[in-house]
Amino acid sequence: MSTTTAAGPADRAVTWQMWVPCMAMAACSWLSFFHRTILAALAPTILAETGLTAQQFASINAYFFVAYTVGNPLWGSILDYVGLRVGMFLGVAIWTAASVSHGWMSAFIGFAAARALLGLGEGVTFPGGLRTAVESLPATRRARAIALSFSGGTLGGVAAPLIAVPLGLKYGWRAAFVFTGAFGVAWLLLWLAVARPPFLPKVEKKTTKIAWPNPSERRFWAIVFSYGLPAIAPGPILTLLSLYLNRGLGVSQRDLASILWMPPLAWAAGYFFWGWIADRFAEGKRRPIGLFLLLTVCSLALGATTWTTSIAITMAIMSWATFIGGGFQMVALKVGSYWFPREQAAMMTGIASGSFALVNYILLQFLGPLFNQQRYAEAWWIVAFCPLIGVIVWLFVSRKE
Repeated sequence: MSTTTAAGPADRAVTWQMWVPCMAMAACSWLSFFHRTILAALAPTILAETGLTAQQFASINAYFFVAYTVGNPLWGSILDYVGLRVGMFLGVAIWTAASVSHGWMSAFIGFAAARALLGLGEGVTFPGGLRTAVESLPATRRARAIALSFSGGTLGGVAAPLIAVPLGLKYGWRAAFVFTGAFGVAWLLLWLAVARPPFLPKVEKKTTKIAWPNPSERRFWAIVFSYGLPAIAPGPILTLLSLYLNRGLGVSQRDLASILWMPPLAWAAGYFFWGWIADRFAEGKRRPIGLFLLLTVCSLALGATTWTTSIAITMAIMSWATFIGGGFQMVALKVGSYWFPREQAAMMTGIASGSFALVNYILLQFLGPLFNQQRYAEAWWIVAFCPLIGVIVWLFVSRKE
């Protein structure tokens, strides 16, 4: 396995301007999760009005994850070649248009198409976030810089129900999609101001030609199995939790807005807490086995979700699961940055996020029918066992020759 370290700008003193691009990427990831979570936040209303079933709803979201699976490594390679400035602008413009288009859809095929385009555009988010961290800050700050870049996404999940649900209740769910497109336009203007010196280096380190992920390399599978399966819990939780609360525990659409923000907020806390842990205890380590095993044990709690009918305990379990999922992400990306050179940082993150999306897609093929049949216990246990399976395989593929 290649162990080339992704070197960062270690020769420069860390200044506040070096953190600004990561702050802009935090806003970008906020926008990404905000737009993708609107559909889930308004799901009870949309399903009631359109007549879509829970299984169709899961399938619609599966189209997002298929496109997101392709979009992540695709944008990763594009960003490494064309650079952050152009690549990020194109990606966000595409997904903003896709998000707004949801407001004009009424049938399964329309939602599926809009969801797929949204997933394709949003694939730029995490490759761009990690490449920004690598371009802006030295390796000793990298996990915390990644945490900052990614953290906005979880807060976008917090904001979506708080903003979209009131808009949907007052003006209709279609208007909620259209109105929130303004946030995408605002970010594009912000990026034009930030993507230049003194915030980003004048000359970006780029590949001389587009490099594509190579599945024949062990480092490819090491990042897939350290990230895709172990970090998966936040995906199904953000997609299906509103349906579980509404149909399984009787929480109304109006009341969902007051509790759906909890798991995304815990996810954000996981980024920062485990990002600090990774910088402190995984610095220079390509196989921090102890950290992965600790996170694996903690992740099994999600399986106990249906052991209670308490809303408070349910939300605590879901929040814990997303907190641990964020930990897997930070540790895996910290370690992955030692396996790929700096100029391939976006591609590495694209592989990781693409594998995350692919696992989400596969899971939804099973979780959708289970939710339709209200077999919630089996659904949550399937998600809970994913980290264990992923870490076992990672231990094998990441071992030394």
